[in-house]
Amino acid sequence: MSTTYSDSLAMLKRPGWLTFAAIVMFSVGFTRVISAISYFADSRRVNDLHNGLFTTHTWVWGLWDLLIAGLAFLAGSSLLRGDDFGRVFGYLWAVFVLVQGFLVLSWAPWYGAAAIVVSILVIYAISVSADYQEVR
Repeated sequence: MSTTYSDSLAMLKRPGWLTFAAIVMFSVGFTRVISAISYFADSRRVNDLHNGLFTTHTWVWGLWDLLIAGLAFLAGSSLLRGDDFGRVFGYLWAVFVLVQGFLVLSWAPWYGAAAIVVSILVIYAISVSADYQEVR
């Protein structure tokens, strides 16, 4: 028996907000991979990191970004499956981005405001779809 387009749409019951949060996680992972490549290349486009956590060791910053990218990809796929790991990591990511947005608000107001809005939307997206579990 073949399934029609309307049957396949009826089978998709994942909330749209949860899909939004997963797409945000995938986009964060993708941009962190690009950032890690520039750190590994010892790019001159990287800002002055002397006062940062890993000082001028850009390869460590690259490893850090790859770790965050990997966790973001895992969280995004977990959110699409409806697993708890994605929800927990999504909440933690959103809280960290919210705090970072407030910290950079005086230096980069548009970036800080955008980060605050996106993190609030991700928290909302995960919280309104808390009862979703993929049927296996």
